[in-house]
Amino acid sequence: MVQVVPDPRRWKALALLCGAFFMVILDSAIVVVALPSIETDLGFAPRDLQWVLSAYALTFGGLLLLGGRSADLVGRRRMFMIGLALFTVASLLCALAWSPAALIVARAFQGVGAAVLTPTALSIVTTTFAEGPERNKALGIWGALGGVGGTAGWLIGGPLTDISWEWIFLINLPIGATALALAPRLLRESRAVEQRRGFDPLGALAATAALVLLVYGVVEAPEAGWGDPQTVGLLVGSAVLFVLFAVVESRVAAPLLPLRILRSWTLVGANVTMLLFSTIGFGMPFILTLYAQQVLGYSAVKFGLTSIVFPLAVTVAAIAGQGLVLKIGFRVVATAGLALLGIGCLYLTQVSAGGSYFGDIFLGLLICGLGVGLTFVTCSIAALAGVDEREAGLASGLSNTTFQIGAAVGTAIVSTVAVSRTNDVIAGGGDPLGAVVEGHQAGFLACVVLAGVGVVSALLLLRRPPALGPDHPPLVPVAEQADD
Repeated sequence: MVQVVPDPRRWKALALLCGAFFMVILDSAIVVVALPSIETDLGFAPRDLQWVLSAYALTFGGLLLLGGRSADLVGRRRMFMIGLALFTVASLLCALAWSPAALIVARAFQGVGAAVLTPTALSIVTTTFAEGPERNKALGIWGALGGVGGTAGWLIGGPLTDISWEWIFLINLPIGATALALAPRLLRESRAVEQRRGFDPLGALAATAALVLLVYGVVEAPEAGWGDPQTVGLLVGSAVLFVLFAVVESRVAAPLLPLRILRSWTLVGANVTMLLFSTIGFGMPFILTLYAQQVLGYSAVKFGLTSIVFPLAVTVAAIAGQGLVLKIGFRVVATAGLALLGIGCLYLTQVSAGGSYFGDIFLGLLICGLGVGLTFVTCSIAALAGVDEREAGLASGLSNTTFQIGAAVGTAIVSTVAVSRTNDVIAGGGDPLGAVVEGHQAGFLACVVLAGVGVVSALLLLRRPPALGPDHPPLVPVAEQADD
């Protein structure tokens, strides 16, 4: 058995990888704050605005498995740098967008870069640190920074949007350039050399197309009607493509997602829970920023500054959650986190047209922040617990895929519920402002329901991982010169 010598640069490497991951997650969240400004400046239709988030999430989620597979086969450091370069260039294109269509296309391209970068970075973390307390500590830091990045975007996005919304994308350029310069010095190249080389483009195409049809069907349903042939056709088409994906994966020589990996209850439970968690993690902020800026009249800066309680709560809970997972297990911590998310969203259902920060938002933000921190760090650790190092890229790609699928579907569901309720109230002769508020209340209520489903998922599916058997050969690291 080949022993992997601990990399003396592993903690510096972790800092670099977490910085890149922070940039990707920050970009997902920072856009939320700028949505009202983007809507006004580029002339977005209200029901099309969510595509600024969903276009990114769709390509991100749809191609993550391919990105993770590529990292395992081609080389993790190499693919990390390719993804980082793509993401940085796409960020520049987003800043230069001149129309809604141009921004949506650029965001989709940005998602491609993120799909290569994110699972590769996480698989490097997994293969750099030995399984046990040290890896859990590293993943705890990863999860904490991910949670902070997902919420600090509100704080950072406010001042940047006040200057110009383009700066929410331009901020990625110096970060990306610095990370590209440091990667060859700090990261060791590795790949799963014993695995069959090969890719699965048909599987990637089927998965991405299925996601596009699913989200598009949900987004267009309020306008077309849930029973309309268009809606039914899109949803049925999505289901057929998901079935096709499963068939392809069971028959190709080098599947994008080997179905045997789904035999792990811990991995399945972690990903299902992550999926449900991210629907709330993106759906709730989407509605909240619109309520604060469109109803309460907050500027982007004011919203960002007053929301600082959220990232602080996420940080505290993520640090605590990493330790709690080791003591009491995945199930209890994830259940507690999702329950807190449900309670926080339930509190936010009472927002009103004449509301205030402390009366309508503060407590909900605090409780939701604690829930996000506990749930995200738990699912991040559980998704990689007990996974053979040869499949680290695959497992991390799967975890991030479910996260992004949840983001796209969650934003679509919550937006759909809110817009539908607003339209119903206006059609009934209601006051336009009151109708918007009732739409926001309905959106938060949808998040409560999703949190309830997440609690059930965590209770039923999350288990402790089995120990790896002797039939799992270790990762054979590639020498530093191998990629030259």
